[in-house]
Amino acid sequence: MTTLLLVALLGCLASVFAAPAEKVKWCVKSDQEYGKCLDLVAKAPAFSCVKKENTIDCIIAIKAGEADAITLDGGDIYTAGLNNYDLHPIIAEDYGTSSETCYYAVAVVKKGTGFGFKDLQGKKSCHTGLGKSAGWNIPIGTLLSMGLIQWSGIEDSPVEEAVSNFFMASCAPGATRGSKLCELCKGDCSRSHKEPYYDYAGAFQCLVEDAGEVAFVKHLTVPDSEKANYELLCKDNTRAPIDSYKTCHLAKVPAHAVVTRKDPQLAELIWTNLNSVQDFNLFSSEAYAPAKNLMFKDSTVKLVQLPANTDSFLYLGAEYMSIVRSLKKEQTTSTSSTAIKWCAVGHAETAKCDMWSINSVGDDGTSSIECQNAPTVDECLKKIMRKEADAMAVDGGQVYTAGKCGLVPAMVEQYAEDQCTANGGVASSYYAVAVVKKGSGVTWENLKGKKSCHTGVGRTAGWNIPMGHIHKLTNDCDFTKFFSSGCAPGSDPSSPFCAQCAGSGKAVGDESKCKASADEQYYGYAGAFRCLVEGAGDVAFIKHTIVPENSDGKGPTWASEVNSAEYELICHGKDPVPVTEYLSCHLAKVPAHAVVTRPEIHGEVIRILQDQQAKFGTTGSDSTFKLFQSDAGKNLLFKDSTKCLQEIQAGTTYDQFLGTDYINAMNSLRQCSATTPDLEKSCTFHSCQQKN
Repeated sequence: MTTLLLVALLGCLASVFAAPAEKVKWCVKSDQEYGKCLDLVAKAPAFSCVKKENTIDCIIAIKAGEADAITLDGGDIYTAGLNNYDLHPIIAEDYGTSSETCYYAVAVVKKGTGFGFKDLQGKKSCHTGLGKSAGWNIPIGTLLSMGLIQWSGIEDSPVEEAVSNFFMASCAPGATRGSKLCELCKGDCSRSHKEPYYDYAGAFQCLVEDAGEVAFVKHLTVPDSEKANYELLCKDNTRAPIDSYKTCHLAKVPAHAVVTRKDPQLAELIWTNLNSVQDFNLFSSEAYAPAKNLMFKDSTVKLVQLPANTDSFLYLGAEYMSIVRSLKKEQTTSTSSTAIKWCAVGHAETAKCDMWSINSVGDDGTSSIECQNAPTVDECLKKIMRKEADAMAVDGGQVYTAGKCGLVPAMVEQYAEDQCTANGGVASSYYAVAVVKKGSGVTWENLKGKKSCHTGVGRTAGWNIPMGHIHKLTNDCDFTKFFSSGCAPGSDPSSPFCAQCAGSGKAVGDESKCKASADEQYYGYAGAFRCLVEGAGDVAFIKHTIVPENSDGKGPTWASEVNSAEYELICHGKDPVPVTEYLSCHLAKVPAHAVVTRPEIHGEVIRILQDQQAKFGTTGSDSTFKLFQSDAGKNLLFKDSTKCLQEIQAGTTYDQFLGTDYINAMNSLRQCSATTPDLEKSCTFHSCQQKN
């Protein structure tokens, strides 16, 4: 019996490892689309076709593995990303210079019909499909937010009912057959090509044939030959020519995207196979007229691969997600909880947060702090964006990423006690400096070819600031061409930036060498200075307090003989200066760690944190819990050197907070793709995630 089992198991394993790259099973929803797919397969045998009745059946088939991919619009990307399906976008359509990986949702009318956007009540409407972006979510969301459609929420009636009461009649494919929303349709009112008025071309045809008086479509829908006969409705109740979509639209929304299961290998296979298609135009439906936009939109110019780990939320952006949510369910009220949800990273922080939460319970029995956790800072930032968490304290580089993702700084850590009580105290900050040995002849201008000491890869003073400056000079992302070698803990072990590292100082074959941890003697601020002191490098990139803290009799054993007068600072366009003159010679002034949150709860987060530090801060009234003290580690939730948190004025953006020096260095460094976190790539992938 066991032998048989073993043979069977080995057989299974062999088939897993020997399995050739499978075909990509594309899901299609109509006979015309199936025809185009079969023609593709004839030219590109790496594909096969799976036909389903509608979009949701395709989503279910992909989830189950019966199909692998389909191109969806934003509203359907939202649905596909829900927990029960868990699909994510991997490739976006790009529509060229008109909008790239976004498009404009517009309201099109016949010229001379004499009504504006605010006069749509009682008109007949044409929609691409129920739940679609340009045809439903955006126009209905806009009419609701402007108070033109009255709807008290899903607990009273579905949104479709409110829309039926607003328009005289409509064609919204996918709505309940026999309802007013299907009244103007020509076929079966299904969200498929069996309904002639389905999709962009269909909704426009509904307007052309005078079935409806307004069509909600995208900016490239009206054919060039027809543009003179049609106009756009603008939100300010004016009209504009069809080509004025950049100034007259309802919203800018993310392009259609290919979705699949969360499987990096499958995603790569789909991308590779689509790119290897030859002698076949993926973006034309001419051969299948009158059908349009089969498999891909006909207006697509090319496909663009999305950054790794982009999910539907990151792809669609917070603004679009909130529109969809407001249509899908009741407006979430903020009365459910007055607590702020703090995001902790890892076990030790979570334990401290739980203690904070317990101690924050007030006289009324409710806590001011609830805890959420995630394995990394970036995962925490995602939770804050999604409203699953509200706030956390992060370092400068992470403030930059958070800012790119639409979050804002709310409070900043202050490390000088006297500034906590000062009225309008000066915000905490430090200077990123470049230190060399006195008389070494090393200047900022002759740094090329020298050996460098860094606190760690991706850290503010030790990497982001100096390498940003160097990238600006060289425009080259390969920093090994600039420095001959060095120690930058966290680098690839085979990199020249590990060559000068000391490791733990123990035996040969030291696994700690070049690790971004305290086991590497040259890690962190003091470690990078030690690397310079011991001759492993010619320059150390550190913060301004490090030399005095590790010289003239202060600091650990290795620093006992160090004399601060034997070191100096170098900076651009100046001769070296003593280490005490960091105010006149530094690479950047960098702000302290800051609490980040969503813009709309900025004030609430400040209010609760001010209350919490009054109780549990360094001079707090309640000694049962210490907010700025870590018992089970170092710098948990906040830096242990924090004396208080200071408010950052509402409306202060991440770039204003970080300052020009830091932003310039980061913008330059970010031209090197390898230095950009996945989260930041997803947040900045296209322009429609930001507000218009």
